[in-house]
Amino acid sequence: MKIYTRTGDSGSTGLFGGPRVSKDDDRIEAYGTVDELNAVLGTARSEQVSETIDAQLQQVQNELFSIGAELATPDPDQHDMRIINESHVTRLEQWIDQHEQTLTPLKNFILPAGTTAATQLHLSRAVCRRAERRVVTLVRRHDVKVTEASIVYLNRLSDLLFVLARVVNVEAGVAEVHWERPR
Repeated sequence: MKIYTRTGDSGSTGLFGGPRVSKDDDRIEAYGTVDELNAVLGTARSEQVSETIDAQLQQVQNELFSIGAELATPDPDQHDMRIINESHVTRLEQWIDQHEQTLTPLKNFILPAGTTAATQLHLSRAVCRRAERRVVTLVRRHDVKVTEASIVYLNRLSDLLFVLARVVNVEAGVAEVHWERPR
């Protein structure tokens, strides 16, 4: 199978089980940003993170792929693409709670800084928030039916990524950089 098809050379792309749409379509922007998040998480995983965090991020990457597939499918029910549910969100919350037990409570805003792995996780958090915004835009502007769990998942995932960035810095013995109000 060739990787290039030339079908997108005119600025359109095909949806799974559906029509061709412009590459700047809100649906393409939504699943493209989820794909970008997945790639940034892969970069974070390539840095020094614990086996536990690496395994959690790998599981998240698989789940993000499922969210992308749901977004890329005009009729996800017909193609059994509604995979993410409340149990996935609950698991993210459990991971957040477990990791937060190892951290000191925040008393200040912190800057995205520290180890390369931590900064990659902070970048992932920012891309995750953009992905969530793009999915919300898709639903609001086009009345696309996306499972509520997928939107909540992205919201909770950004929280997890923030916590993981803090954990990675603590494990590496790197102090958090507090935000200082400009004078």
